[in-house]
Amino acid sequence: MPTKKRPGRKSQKPPPQRRPTAKTRSGAGRAARVTPSGPLQYKVVELSTVDEGSLERTLNEWAAQGWNLDGIQFAMRESSKRPAMAFVLFTRQGSPARHDEDAARGRLMRMSETGSPTAALAAEYTREHVAWAAPMISPLSAHERLARLAGLDEPEPREEGLTLEPEE
Repeated sequence: MPTKKRPGRKSQKPPPQRRPTAKTRSGAGRAARVTPSGPLQYKVVELSTVDEGSLERTLNEWAAQGWNLDGIQFAMRESSKRPAMAFVLFTRQGSPARHDEDAARGRLMRMSETGSPTAALAAEYTREHVAWAAPMISPLSAHERLARLAGLDEPEPREEGLTLEPEE
C-alpha cells in the first residue's frame, strides 16, 4: 500500500518559531570569556590515582595559580572501566617559561662526574646486600671442582707439553 506524500511547505509561509526549552546547557547564560591573542603557556599534570578528590585538588590548586582548565584526558585499562591515569591540561596567557640551558648543562656535568642520586642509592643498596645477594665465586677450575665433588683429595696434575709418540 503506497504511503501518501506529505504536501510541501508553501514558500509564502515562514517556518514555525521554536520556543526555548527548559533544558539548556550549563553555563549557557554566562558570557564567553574573550582572551587576548598572544602566546599561551601550557601545563600538563599527570594523575596516577584518578578519583574525585585528586581531580578536585588538582583543579583547585592550579586554578588558584592562574591556570585555566583546557581539558582532561583519561588513560583506560582494558580490564577495568575505571581510568588508570588522567592528564589534566591547563593554559594561561603569557610567554612560556625560559629554560636556563647553562644551568641544565652544569647539572648534567655534575651528574656525569658524581653520578645521579638514584645511581648513588642503587650503589649503596648493592654494597649493603652484596654479601648475601651474590654467591662467592670459587677460584677453582672446573676440573678441580669436579675432583673435589668426586671425593678425590688432590686432582691429577695436568700434563702440559707432552708429546705422545705413535706406537709401531
